[in-house]
Amino acid sequence: MKKTNFSAFGALITIFFFWGFVASSNDILIPVFKSALNLKQEKAQLISVAFYIAYTVGSLLYFLLSALLKKDLLKILGYRNGLAIGLIISALGTLLFIPAADNASFGLLLAGLFTVGIGFALQQIAANPLAINMGDPSTGNLRLSLAGGINNVGTTIGPVLVSFAIFGTAGSGNMTLELSSVKIPYLVLGAAFLAAAVFFKWSKVPDQISDDSDTSAQVSVLEVVKKPQVLLAMIAIFVYVGVEVATASNLPEFMKQKLGTNESEIAPFVSLFWASLMIGRWSSAAGAFGVSNELKQKLSLLLPFMAFAIFMLVNYIAGHNVQLFYPYLFLVLVLMLADAFTGGNPVRQLVVYSILGALSLVVGIFASGMVSVFAFIAVGLFCSTLWPCIFTLGIAGLNEKTNMASSLMIMMIMGGGFISQWQASLGNFSAVGIQGSYWLGVFCFAYLAFFAVTVSRMLKKQGINEVAPSDTPH
Repeated sequence: MKKTNFSAFGALITIFFFWGFVASSNDILIPVFKSALNLKQEKAQLISVAFYIAYTVGSLLYFLLSALLKKDLLKILGYRNGLAIGLIISALGTLLFIPAADNASFGLLLAGLFTVGIGFALQQIAANPLAINMGDPSTGNLRLSLAGGINNVGTTIGPVLVSFAIFGTAGSGNMTLELSSVKIPYLVLGAAFLAAAVFFKWSKVPDQISDDSDTSAQVSVLEVVKKPQVLLAMIAIFVYVGVEVATASNLPEFMKQKLGTNESEIAPFVSLFWASLMIGRWSSAAGAFGVSNELKQKLSLLLPFMAFAIFMLVNYIAGHNVQLFYPYLFLVLVLMLADAFTGGNPVRQLVVYSILGALSLVVGIFASGMVSVFAFIAVGLFCSTLWPCIFTLGIAGLNEKTNMASSLMIMMIMGGGFISQWQASLGNFSAVGIQGSYWLGVFCFAYLAFFAVTVSRMLKKQGINEVAPSDTPH
């Protein structure tokens, strides 16, 4: 059994924080620019489209450069350099927030987010396979869940800090001043990107995930896409990221229409959605530490409440009324029971969590008030570990094709932009409305359950069983 190098792994997962901070902060930018520039919800959702479509463009550039060089780009650059270059590109994107905010330019904002996303694409292509392969393959999805938990520290803090930067200094409704305030947290983030680039250049993160650096030289896109598990995993990533992003990015509009919530009051609810992913990932990540079963069980009970406590503390410090969120602990308990039942098995988690996610959306569609809000937010709990499960199943047994398959799946992160846009368009129909538009997410979860069952059967026919954890359920 290959042991995890936790010092190198600990360095790697810091990059996951940045992805989360930016992704969740977009949900604050959408209502702010919508109000400031008098945009329709459908057009405001272009913020999500620009950010997530960048992953597709970034992946296509990766394919093109690899084809021109006739060798996997990361094999040439090395993983550390790949991460560093991706961070520098993202830092350049944050600079566009200065003219975007000063001139109230929606186009420049989209260009900035697009550039940040291009950098993130290269980072994701490198970081996800690294996280899975930096230890025993049978616990790869658990390490990716742990990394995702760090990601969601960023998603929890991001909306609160960005909202404070905007509304904390411009709560009077002066939209010009609010947009000017947008640039402050993103410039700080850009500086952090540059510092992280230097850090990764000299870190102990592995430069390759295989001793044979020449085996991937002749791998083509078509060769990898012909693998049915890869094609199905690409669609799964598209709909998974789609339902996750669409649920969160349309939540402010839902609360504004149905509960009369102001833009300045949205942040803690968006923060809770993304904190829910942290809660779920921390719960599942207990199995990634290689500790005894007894300690693992204790961690799986403790970590979800620690994650919820972080959310409560951050929002308490920000001055929000956190007592409103205590009933949400019931849904956290439901998540913990589901996690115990699935035992970290990626196939079982995909099926069970997809069913629970669909049920949450159905409750939110038919309920009202805070019951609907909490039901929609609970989607975050049940999306929490789906990414590593999909990714683990998608690259299982691919060997030299791993990097190409990884970049193909990263390309499909564009689903976060498209599905959120489709949901916004669906909500414009009076017969459907913003609440009924969440039916789109139900269909996304249905596909994810189908994917889990289908690919599991495919892998078993190939004699691949290492995607399931080798230890006992926690």
